[in-house]
Parts: sequence; structure tokens; C-alpha cells
Amino acid sequence: MGFKQENPIFAPMEILKEIGFLLRKEIRLELRTSYAISGILLYVFSTIFIVYTAFQKIQPNVWNALFWIIILFASVSAVVKSFVQENSARQLYYYSLANPISILLSKIIYNIILLLALSLLTWLGFSFVAGSPVRDTGQFFLALLLGSAGFSITFTFIAAISSKADNNATLMAILSFPLIIPILLTLIKLSANALRLMQDTAVQNDIFILLAIDLMLLGVGLALFPFLWRD
Repeated sequence: MGFKQENPIFAPMEILKEIGFLLRKEIRLELRTSYAISGILLYVFSTIFIVYTAFQKIQPNVWNALFWIIILFASVSAVVKSFVQENSARQLYYYSLANPISILLSKIIYNIILLLALSLLTWLGFSFVAGSPVRDTGQFFLALLLGSAGFSITFTFIAAISSKADNNATLMAILSFPLIIPILLTLIKLSANALRLMQDTAVQNDIFILLAIDLMLLGVGLALFPFLWRD
């Protein structure tokens, strides 16, 4: 199956078709191997068990901090493989078929789905062993969704850059840290409000800030990835 690459900016339907095809490819590859998901689930649930046995009773503020720490490291483990698992021959094959924007968006969407599922499983696991201090479920779920999108956009693009530098883990850590900190701080604030650890009247502003960060990172990634892909 081939894709047209003429005037990609003015062919949104063609890009949507490519994204759908590439997204199905990502899901099929993951279901065929399942090594990555199995390893991440093992990490998440073993960490939850260790936290439970170490603390026995977890205070809501500690619950909030530990939850996002687990999500952060699970996200890194899940997303870092986005471009690592693809050798130069496969990348050349994709380059000859698809628009680079379609490739980046398909990986971001897949990683958002994966991270959201991991976040929900972590929430359920944490709630099972330590109870759930969440008071506003809707707001907490919104934080999970925005957090999954922010982590996916950031780590997917950084993984693409790292893959061009021989998968340099140090480079990925250096580039990720200043980008992920504002997202993480805003998520902790939103979830703290959902746990009623604080009464913040500017929740909508925090949501808009998080959306703005996600959209800004997505725009930067879409603008720079085609040049990175052709390198």
C-alpha cells in the first residue's frame, strides 16, 4: 500500500488515511510482541506493591506524589521505544511511503492511548491496595488525559531526536527534563485539587495552561520533525 506525498499540507484526508494505517500498524506490532506492555505492567504493579508494603497507610498528599512518579517513569519506559525499535532500513521504507507528519501523529496518538490505559490501570491498582482519596473523579480523569497527551507528545518527539543521535539516553534526559517539569507541576496541582488537598479557584486556568503547553509542544514537533526525518 502506498501513499501520496504531493502537497501534504493541503491533503488532510490523505494524512488522516496514513495516520489510520500507521496507527493500526503500531497496534498490531504491539499485540504481536506484547513485550513492552508486559514489562511496563510488571513495573507499575510491582512498584505499587512495594509502595503499599513500605507505607501500609498512604496519606492523600503522598498518594498524589507517588502516583505521578509511577506514571512518569512508566511513560518514559513506554514511549522511549517509539523510534528505538525501528532500524534505518524500516525508517527508509516509511520515508518512501508516508508523510513525516503522519508518522509522528500516529505515534503520538498511539502513545496517548497506551499511557491513558496505563494511567487508569495504575489508578485502579493504587485504589485497590491503598484506597482512592480522589474526590472529583471527572477532574482527576481530565488530569490523566491531559497528562497522557503531554507525556506522549514530549517523549515521542524527544525519542525521535534521540534516535538520530544513536539513541543517546543522556541526550533524551537533558532534553526531556525542562519540558516535562511544567507539565508535571501542573498535573500535580490539578490532581491535588481533585483530591481536595487544596481549594484552587483557578482550576480552569491550570487546565488551559496544560492545554497550551501540550499544543505548543505538538506544534514545535510538527514543525521540526519533517526536517529531522529527512536527516
